[in-house]
Amino acid sequence: MAPRLRLAAPLLLVSVALLLTVVASDDDDGGGDYAHCEGVVKGWAGSVADEEEDNDGGDTLSLRDLLFFLHIPRTGGRTYFHCFLKKLYTNAEECPRSYDKLRFDPSHPDCKLVVSHDDYSFMSKLPSERTSVVTILRNPVDRVFSTYEFSVEVAARFLVHPNLTSAKLMTSRLLTKSRAVSTLDIWPWKYLVPWMREDLFARRDARRIAKVRSSHRINAYDVEDMVMPLHQYIDDPVAHEIIHNGATFQITGLTNNSYFNGAHEVRHCVRKHPDLGRFVLEVAKSRLDRMLYVGLTEDHEESARLFAHMVGAQVLFQSGAANLDIKEDQPIGNDSHSSTLDPEDEETNEHLNSTRGLQNNRALSADTTKDDHPKGNMTVGKLMEAYEGCISKLRKSQSNRRKVSLKMVEEANFSKEARRQVPEAILEQIISLNNLDMELYEHAKKIFTQEHLMLNAQHSMPDTKGWIETVCSSWSCSPWKVTLLGLGVTISIVLIALALTTRRRTFKLKV
Repeated sequence: MAPRLRLAAPLLLVSVALLLTVVASDDDDGGGDYAHCEGVVKGWAGSVADEEEDNDGGDTLSLRDLLFFLHIPRTGGRTYFHCFLKKLYTNAEECPRSYDKLRFDPSHPDCKLVVSHDDYSFMSKLPSERTSVVTILRNPVDRVFSTYEFSVEVAARFLVHPNLTSAKLMTSRLLTKSRAVSTLDIWPWKYLVPWMREDLFARRDARRIAKVRSSHRINAYDVEDMVMPLHQYIDDPVAHEIIHNGATFQITGLTNNSYFNGAHEVRHCVRKHPDLGRFVLEVAKSRLDRMLYVGLTEDHEESARLFAHMVGAQVLFQSGAANLDIKEDQPIGNDSHSSTLDPEDEETNEHLNSTRGLQNNRALSADTTKDDHPKGNMTVGKLMEAYEGCISKLRKSQSNRRKVSLKMVEEANFSKEARRQVPEAILEQIISLNNLDMELYEHAKKIFTQEHLMLNAQHSMPDTKGWIETVCSSWSCSPWKVTLLGLGVTISIVLIALALTTRRRTFKLKV
């Protein structure tokens, strides 16, 4: 026995040595990987800072030749497109397939408007020195909820078909025949909807095989035998790739839809080493600071008012369509309740999954893009009035369509009340998974407050319409230049008055 032990001892020592070598090697690789990732992320952030410093056009609050609406999904941007921008820009001024086709050539000579889910890297295709960027941010937790709900809503429309193969064939035929653009063409839904659609069919097939009906659940976000539960949805690799910290990655141009070839590596490094996210976050904050306008979904009324004055007024000035009305808008109607479309009911007119859907889509498009106030006679006040009327129509049409879509998964009855029943642990997980977006949203709120204060300062000025017309007829001005000029004139008058008063007192003393 002793000789065997003596032989086994060296083998054991060799095994331990090999194991320690492997562990050490893994540690070295890990350290090397972090150093590599740190270099990649820092290098990208540095190059972005240098590039944007070189392209700094000065006044970021003045509208430039081209407006790029960077639409972060589930923030209400579709409403702004239909109810604001369609009133301000003609079809000829929209870049070709501006909203519904993400990969297009914006070199058209009359192109003045780009509205897209493309990320910030799309600026590489635009004349950056002549482009103003606007966007809207939303509370990240609500945005994740809304993304989940919308994925289910759109995917559920396919359940009218007997099986997944039939659904794909019919959709392909309809889209080919109509040459329309489907949600399946648009990022990020071209990834999220097929993923959810396949899951819905798999769960329906499983219920049929088991010959059972889904039982009623208290929590609409955990109807497991009918719909992918929310807790499973947020923990899936697809969600990590596309949804979590999506606003930060979109504003930094690092989504999986990016025009920047190195986006995947930077994104991978940030996810693998979360502390490197601080470099990405700083780039996102800096870009928000440079934007013409930043809105908040949660404060729709004030966001719309700011957009009308900060963006709409300048579009009207540049087009020569109207004189700037910087007075406070009067309340429209007697209803104090906001007529702004609920964020949960957004964007449902994008989808053409059936003949009936196509007809509804055309009707909705014609209804909401109708120009009730010709651009040649438009003011900020009339723009807001047109926006309110458009929103009312969108609310009715899209709310009805949402209800019809979710009938196929009726036990997943999503609502704000149902959201409150989601366990706190899931909410905390969403916050943790979207830590960059949470901090970016707080930064956006600070910018929004500054915009609000600037607009209030502008409204507190006396009636200056006459001299504004005179100045702006020969000077390319924005509302903010007008405000600064007005303040300067006011201060000058006060100083002159003080000087004259002092001189008179001095003269009296001499006498």
